[in-house]
Amino acid sequence: MLKGIPSIISPDLMKILMEMGHGDEIVLADGNFPSASHAQRLIRSDGHGVPELLTAIMKFFPLDTYVDHPIFLMSVVPGDPVQPTIGKEYEEIIMQHGYSFTFEYVERFAFYERAKEAFAIVATSEKELYANIILKKGVV
Repeated sequence: MLKGIPSIISPDLMKILMEMGHGDEIVLADGNFPSASHAQRLIRSDGHGVPELLTAIMKFFPLDTYVDHPIFLMSVVPGDPVQPTIGKEYEEIIMQHGYSFTFEYVERFAFYERAKEAFAIVATSEKELYANIILKKGVV
């Protein structure tokens, strides 16, 4: 056991975070995301939501400050009446860790393609729609 590591971060997730290098991306996926079919490396975080996982990860994870947008969210599909608010919650979490990036919104199928190239996908039980987020790792 180690001190200061939130219990929401499993040993497998900590290993992935440590193995990632500058520019690698990780997807925190909601419960509807096709994680298993898109992942090069799949980490299960069942029973947890994305905001609580993002909060825990940001304690250790440097964002890439060499790019304009190290954070990507899935765009709402045109015509979908859903108006997600979780992006605001993500902004607050990111800001609490000293960052002030604007997020880049990515069309649904382009997001899927980007996720296939990610270092890893973390599958959560997040119920809010369009709650998927990609983080690009920076340097310490």
